Amino acid sequence: MNGPPQATGAYSWDRSFRLWDTYFALVWLATLVFVLGAGQPARELRLVAASLLILLVPLYLWAGRPLLREDLQLQRRALGYLTAAVALFLPSAILVGESRLMTFALVPQCFMTLRNWWVQVGVGVINFVPVLGWALMWWPDEATVFFNGMFAVVTFVFSMAVGTWIIRVIEQSQSRAALIAELEASRHEISRLSAERGAAAERDRMAREIHDTLAQGFASLLMLVQAIEAGLDDDIAQVRRHLDLMDATARQNLAEARALVAGSAPADLYGTSLPDALRRLATRHNTQLQVTGPVRPLPAGPEVVALRASQEALANARKHAGASANVVITLSYADTVLTVSVRDDGCGFDPHTPTAGYGLTGLRARATEVGGTAQVSSGPGDGTTVTVCLPVPPRRSFP
Repeated sequence: MNGPPQATGAYSWDRSFRLWDTYFALVWLATLVFVLGAGQPARELRLVAASLLILLVPLYLWAGRPLLREDLQLQRRALGYLTAAVALFLPSAILVGESRLMTFALVPQCFMTLRNWWVQVGVGVINFVPVLGWALMWWPDEATVFFNGMFAVVTFVFSMAVGTWIIRVIEQSQSRAALIAELEASRHEISRLSAERGAAAERDRMAREIHDTLAQGFASLLMLVQAIEAGLDDDIAQVRRHLDLMDATARQNLAEARALVAGSAPADLYGTSLPDALRRLATRHNTQLQVTGPVRPLPAGPEVVALRASQEALANARKHAGASANVVITLSYADTVLTVSVRDDGCGFDPHTPTAGYGLTGLRARATEVGGTAQVSSGPGDGTTVTVCLPVPPRRSFP
């Protein structure tokens, strides 16, 4: 199973960094072509400017690119790299005005590495210092100086506006990415907890099924073994009846185990009605069954709960009510409710006294799962009545 996704926190530029590499390479190549093809100054100065621009390539590959790809840049490292890059760029830009095209590659790197007011300083130096140095070195006419100065101002304002806007968009994207990562982690946690809860619910269901079927069957077998041991020397006929009953109980347990593994209906309900299943159950336990109301087929859920409730109540009566107690099962069909009650006239108990048993708790849980209720009425010496009321679809009426 895959674990929850980790918040990468990746620096936004990393996601398409090859595009940035391509962009920087194109700007650098275009600048180099313009510098070498410029009409002035002299060829030697243009070669010097081109050589300085060429040195920007190893500097970028060695220091700039790793720095830009980091999630969090150290301000000192960023300042060191940009200082070295500007130191190579400024002489070239002062010697050959066409070198200022490299501004379009250096300004984004300022926004990508610097923070706070250092961004404004870096962008200002890259835009204004080359124009000022170029004007002081070559003393062009006033119109040319004015044009280049205004171009530098416009470039600076445009760079700051667009760069600031892009940085804000990126910060919002990073915040949203972190939120999405948290939501993904929460979704995986919810999925894990849901799976654990489902597994716990399945364990509880299996525990109830085993308790209501196999465990009770094995308890019956043990009781029959004890009865056989007590009657071996006196009543062989009774022993044979007990052996037959053991055989029937073992076969019933085997059928219940197969039904439990297959996830199908209980063996007692397979291919028969609920009253017939309860009638066989009553026969095995030597009890009475009373059925009231119009009998009709019902969904499997209420019928299974009614059968399991009867089995649990009979098991409790056998263990706690006393050997001489009379037990009666009553199955009542109403329009929208199915009621099954098991009443004995045994010794009873205090239902408010905590018990360590699983049966009554499982019985109530079963009834709750299908929207029903389970009540236990008892008292010392007053017998016990277990009543389970289950909602069922209303009976169809035909004209």
